[in-house]
Amino acid sequence: MATVLNGSFASPAASANYVIPGLGSKGVGFSTYFLSGLNAWSLLATLLVSLVAYDQISYLWQKGSIAGPRWKIPFVGPFFDSINPKMDKYKAQWASGELSCVSVFHKFVVIASTRDMARKVFNSPSFVRPCVVDVAIKLLRPESWVFLDGKAHIDYRKGLNSLFTRQALEIYLPGQEEVYERYFDKFVELSQKTHRGKPLPYMPMFRELMCAVSCRTFVGHYMSDSAVKKVADDYYKITAALDLVNFPWILPFTRPWYGKKAADMVIDVFAQCAAKAKVRMAAGGEITCIMDGWIKSMQDSEKYRQKIAKGLTVDPSEKPPHILRVFSDFEISLTILTFLFASQDATSSASTWLFQLMADRPEILDKVREENLSVRDGDRDARLTMDMLENMPYTRAVVKETLRYRPPVIMVPYLVKKSFPVSDTYTAPKGSMLIPCCYPALHDPEVYPEPDSYDPDRWITGTAEAASKNWLVFGTGPHYCLGQTYATMNLMAMIGKASLQLNWDHHVTPLSEEIKVFATIFPQVSVLCLVCLAMLKLPF
Repeated sequence: MATVLNGSFASPAASANYVIPGLGSKGVGFSTYFLSGLNAWSLLATLLVSLVAYDQISYLWQKGSIAGPRWKIPFVGPFFDSINPKMDKYKAQWASGELSCVSVFHKFVVIASTRDMARKVFNSPSFVRPCVVDVAIKLLRPESWVFLDGKAHIDYRKGLNSLFTRQALEIYLPGQEEVYERYFDKFVELSQKTHRGKPLPYMPMFRELMCAVSCRTFVGHYMSDSAVKKVADDYYKITAALDLVNFPWILPFTRPWYGKKAADMVIDVFAQCAAKAKVRMAAGGEITCIMDGWIKSMQDSEKYRQKIAKGLTVDPSEKPPHILRVFSDFEISLTILTFLFASQDATSSASTWLFQLMADRPEILDKVREENLSVRDGDRDARLTMDMLENMPYTRAVVKETLRYRPPVIMVPYLVKKSFPVSDTYTAPKGSMLIPCCYPALHDPEVYPEPDSYDPDRWITGTAEAASKNWLVFGTGPHYCLGQTYATMNLMAMIGKASLQLNWDHHVTPLSEEIKVFATIFPQVSVLCLVCLAMLKLPF
């Protein structure tokens, strides 16, 4: 039989009519053929691998030469460490280099550990602005004055500076002393009657006490005692929301969600106080709190502007020191909330440590008592004045050493507005978070010998007072803490008043000196037993 040969050298697949086996009779393109071999799972796996690779490459590119993990846990990074932060891990991070980094979710974070690096960040407003943490901006509102730059920030600050002068601080003292007396009585009743002299945790009580002091100082008696109690209780939810430091969304029924609801409630309460204060101050009311003083300055500025607009001759003495615009109730409320945000956790931390440190060092507490009784000329019921506070060098040293030994604020997050050459070899990328740390500078053994020892005398006979560059408790630069003098005086007033009105013991545990990080730092366990000095029949 003759063999029939195909004389064409073309592949059968080259024919448009050729059907690929298994695909039916219709012709298809190559891409369709290729995709048909893939399924949803393989596409998902490919996408996941691509995203993980991008996440790692992005992290390594931003990390550059600075210290930090060699690899990032995909997407979340050390997120779970931020839920339950440990002080020893922070210390290890600081010790890893003057600049180090982590990446949590979408946020790349650079940590500035040394004093000089921290000061450079604090003093670089053209490159960075305060951001606290992502959730805090949503709770405090992005339009809050602390997040503003340039003229908008200055417009607020020029009116707020005058609220923390010596003269202004003297006005607030009676309200603060009233709150201390009332709460110290409650402490004794709780300790001696309710708990029959048994030790109990006092950190929650200090939180309520300091919230009450802050509210009286900031908004006076425009808030009822029940409203103060409500704010103190609910403010804890705001603090708890900050545990999820870099979680990018507020999800229903999570801590950030409850924190947002609490912040909204506080904003509403403070706005109502602002409305009442405007009416009272317009009627010629006396200044008794920060809100009064600020609103009085606004109203004086407005009167001056109106006279100038009418072409009236105004005596130079009538011109206010600063011409302020009239801020809305909402703007005033947001500002007062930032004051509470700055003071509540920090002073709660400091007061808890102060009471514990004094109980563990009775010889120091005795010196505080002696000094406070002396400035009152032997009358422990004498009302407190600024002159008294300014003549308490030892009490001041005790407070400053507490703030150095256990600084309430250990770091302050900033947002990088544009690429920031932090050092000769590293530039922090735009959009990253840059965090100057305060704790290492305050525990520098070259500046504070034996930095892990509590020694108030270093502020009297030592060289601590001269180390101003290391004193980063209240930050530095254009966003330094407005209330640093107020905070120090407030703590001096509290521990001085307590030394004359109370005695207390500390139930020491192995965790008493261990640090718990909860927005600020607290003792892992702080258990005290308080009694009134009158009950002890001491001779004064």
